[in-house]
Amino acid sequence: MAAMMQPQIILLKEGTDTSQGKPQLVSNINACTAVADVVRTTLGPRGMDKLIHDDKGNVTISNDGATIMKLLDIIHPAAKILVDIAKSQDSEVGDGTTTVVLLAAEFLKEAKPFIEDGVHSQNLIRSYRTACSLAIEKIKELATSIEGKSLDEKKCLLGKCAATTLSSKLIGGEKEFFASMVVDAVMAIGNDDRLNLIGIKKVPGGNMRDSFLVNGVAFKKTFSYAGFEQQPKKFVDPKILLLNIELELKSEKENAEIRLSDPTQYQSIVDAEWNIIYDKLDKCVQSGAKVVLSRLAIGDLATQYFADRDIFCAGRVAEEDLNRVAAATGGTVQTSVNNIIDEVLGSCEHFEEKQVGGERFNIFSGCPSGRTATIVLRGGADQFIEEAERSLHDAIMIVRRASKNSTVVPGGGAIDMEISKYLRQHSRTIAGKSQLFINAYAKALEVIPRQLCDNAGFDATDVLNKLRQKHAMPSVLIGEGASYGVDINTGGIADSFANFVWEPAVVKINAINAATEAACLILSVDETVKNPKSESAQGEAAMGAMGRGRGRGRGMRRR
Repeated sequence: MAAMMQPQIILLKEGTDTSQGKPQLVSNINACTAVADVVRTTLGPRGMDKLIHDDKGNVTISNDGATIMKLLDIIHPAAKILVDIAKSQDSEVGDGTTTVVLLAAEFLKEAKPFIEDGVHSQNLIRSYRTACSLAIEKIKELATSIEGKSLDEKKCLLGKCAATTLSSKLIGGEKEFFASMVVDAVMAIGNDDRLNLIGIKKVPGGNMRDSFLVNGVAFKKTFSYAGFEQQPKKFVDPKILLLNIELELKSEKENAEIRLSDPTQYQSIVDAEWNIIYDKLDKCVQSGAKVVLSRLAIGDLATQYFADRDIFCAGRVAEEDLNRVAAATGGTVQTSVNNIIDEVLGSCEHFEEKQVGGERFNIFSGCPSGRTATIVLRGGADQFIEEAERSLHDAIMIVRRASKNSTVVPGGGAIDMEISKYLRQHSRTIAGKSQLFINAYAKALEVIPRQLCDNAGFDATDVLNKLRQKHAMPSVLIGEGASYGVDINTGGIADSFANFVWEPAVVKINAINAATEAACLILSVDETVKNPKSESAQGEAAMGAMGRGRGRGRGMRRR
């Protein structure tokens, strides 16, 4: 009776939604599987593209896992973890974003029956982490180094890595053309880690093969004043002056007040303003520079002044482009025209203003520092060029990583099958439940070759059986059985290494690490608490935005 009289203990605010235990864990796994199903069909050379139309009317066509995950605007708290690992894979290695999402979802899918049967999630997590470290050790063991090769050999090997990345993209049909371009661009910046030293400029029109690489800097012609037409558009070995000041006739910025007792003194003030601008222009000319670039405006007076002296000038140059010109030509951006010495001037072998499609481009080539490159992309539709830019970004990241880490593994699902075989064999040496969990982890790794077959329209069961048989054969060296993967062209199996389907080992290591961590994190959550206040705050914010949208537009008549 006393027990029945105990008052109810209220810990959480009324309306707080709590869900816990096994159903909550299964619900999270289902949400992650649903997210993976969205990007599943984008994997591999025969992967499909997704067309995403947002509330602002922007249309994006992409098969890049990270781009799709960002644009999906997922609100499920557990599924958001998959978005985060896709972003981290993109920023860390550039490629393998779809792979990492698929692996994480497959690890969870394999764990689901065990959870439903009452296995404690910590047992699964422990086994998954063990399997992850074993898999990474095996990848390092199977990886082939490209270190110590000659420059031409290394460029050829890096080109193969770039081509493997590009084969699954929209521009896969021209992968050899773009792969060599990407390798040349990465080689041009040397050991510098700054990706912004490789500029990608988009010019609609023409076809993909009209794209070209500039070993230097290229940027779109800036706004120009009268007199620009009279300036020379081509120089050989010019000196280049980079400025961050305005060369325009205008009133002083300070709110200066001048009181005159004699009206004739007014002319002397006007003359002083003209003298200031002419003094600046004279100093620019005396520096010996033939090309003058400024981040701020170069007015009509300065444009004509430079044209009369056979000097090319461009104002309002984007800061990013100006910094790249400085890095390439060895110049320094000046904030004053006083005391311009030869050391602060840049130089290049060739400067030219050239027509590219409907745009005019300023092109600096043969730069002494040579630590920058520009890829000018051509193509029909804007969406196509945008996707081509994203594809090249992935390829640039991959080539950079491969040149730094210099170990590669066979692609096409070969390395996944080999690790799966290795983990299956290892699991048989373990007594207890852990054997089942590591076996499940090994089975999950087969999702990559299976999905490659499904996306290409092949019989996945048949191809996987052939792969299992090939990988089960005793192999001493890589290339006997370990490097066999899916052959996308014939629907059978082929030696990925011999066919140059390579990817940097760091991509696979990072993907398996991130996917395992995400799966373990989701398996360790057993309760979700939703605060009613946060939900109502989101609702009010949405209503407020709608209210603002219904307000009186600009120029509408009052009723």
